[in-house]
Amino acid sequence: MKVVILAGGRGTRISEESHLKPKPMIEIGEAPVLWHIMKTYSHYGYNEFIICLGYKGYIIKEYFANYYRHMSEAVTYDYTSGNTVEIHGNKVEPWKVTLVDTGLNTMTGSRIKRIQPYVGDNPFMLTYGDGLSNVNINRLVDSHQKSGRLATITAVQPDGRFGRLEIENDKVIGFAEKVKGDGGWINGGFMVCEPQVFNYINDKDTAILEQGPLQDLARDGELNVYRHEDFWQPMDTLREKIILDEMWEKQEAPWKVWGI
Repeated sequence: MKVVILAGGRGTRISEESHLKPKPMIEIGEAPVLWHIMKTYSHYGYNEFIICLGYKGYIIKEYFANYYRHMSEAVTYDYTSGNTVEIHGNKVEPWKVTLVDTGLNTMTGSRIKRIQPYVGDNPFMLTYGDGLSNVNINRLVDSHQKSGRLATITAVQPDGRFGRLEIENDKVIGFAEKVKGDGGWINGGFMVCEPQVFNYINDKDTAILEQGPLQDLARDGELNVYRHEDFWQPMDTLREKIILDEMWEKQEAPWKVWGI
């Protein structure tokens, strides 16, 4: 099953970095958040990716064009014998990556429509290029297959942004840690789709995944949900990037399921 990753948006809420590169290429530790997402899928044996490009997509193309060098311990350039290159200690994953230019201003649903020729008539997985999680991909796929529906989304409950005051009468008696939000569930990405999902997306640039196709699938009773109650964290803002960076540096990154 191929994995489709949406990586074409402008990332305006993290413009401190996205003015230089597409948001999926912003680094957590020393690797782009896109790489972290791909490593999660690869851990479960899914190694074929289709990446939907848009804003500054050439940067993602250049990254994968030179990926073999990026992942090496050393590179020797020998200009004495015809400019030869020797790569040492390379550690690349068994990935097959298709990069598709889906338009600069194309909305999410329409980006997905444009990669249909590369998916064909097969089920595929789909996620956003800026969210990290320790979701169990095998259990997600199993939930989708058992449901018999056309699509499955992973539902998550994001953490509340602020700690909660514990108040008694007119005094504060303590502080509570950040808690889950208001009990509501949101789409955390990490979706599984049957090829019939393409029939729910029009050919225009303006189709937004959650405002059209997913709502129509839900209306038709074709949208399954897989609840994930463990770690999930988007990287929409600089503050959230810093949180993820700190987790990675402390070797306390819950999404690092590989190498365990």
